[in-house]
Amino acid sequence: MAVDPRAVESLLAFWADAGVDVALSETPFDRMAAGLEAMKPKLAPAPVAHLRDAAMARAEPAGDAGAVAAARQAAAGAEDLAALEAAIAAFEGCDLKRQGARQAVFSRGGPDAAVMVIGEGPGAEEDQQGAPFVGRAGRLLDKMLAAAGLTDRVFITNTVFWRPPGNRTPTPAEQAACAPFLERAIALVRPRLLLLAGGASAKHLLRTPEGILSLRGRWFEWRSEDGALELPAMPTLHPAFLLRQPAAKKKAWEDLMLLAERLDRAERPT
Repeated sequence: MAVDPRAVESLLAFWADAGVDVALSETPFDRMAAGLEAMKPKLAPAPVAHLRDAAMARAEPAGDAGAVAAARQAAAGAEDLAALEAAIAAFEGCDLKRQGARQAVFSRGGPDAAVMVIGEGPGAEEDQQGAPFVGRAGRLLDKMLAAAGLTDRVFITNTVFWRPPGNRTPTPAEQAACAPFLERAIALVRPRLLLLAGGASAKHLLRTPEGILSLRGRWFEWRSEDGALELPAMPTLHPAFLLRQPAAKKKAWEDLMLLAERLDRAERPT
């Protein structure tokens, strides 16, 4: 029986978004022994705070310190979004800029939006048009935002501003190099809530190794590097994933409804 390559691609994307990163390990693993070991009495668990700190340390992106410092300096000098966009376009510290991208892709939406949508990175159409989420996934996102009454209340951007080759997932180092610009955008727009679209965005912003299927539908607190900003953040499934897995649209819609309800509650007169 012939195998539909689109079905295979969809299944692989599903497992990737779920956090599976290996199909067959080269190192043997005795799962029976591991199961027996798990049944043995354990010592008292470490304090939750220590576990959280250790997880965050493991998830902290290992970027080029010089590039991050240069980005931080350039971002700090941007007094408005236009200046920030120009600073991003002139920045040379992200390797993606030299890997075939046509131009920097920064943002679209209101400069004082109540919600900031953060995806992972530009695709082919975004690279061509110079705006984020303008391809098929972007059109689906726009339809969902319109249905939720959020069309004119969002500012849309990504964790990196140049298209990764082949639309691959950006690396932690590439995200780290762009992070100061993203934080500056958040500081300038000052949204009430963040919507993190896809696993690459959620893992990076929340500094967690958890997969998107575990993170979605839950509220987290995003905090800036200097601790000056803290905002509620809702991870959700990326629109590109929804195109491959239409049955998952219900979950993404539930996430959007939770965000819209919280936003309405925050803006309701007391």
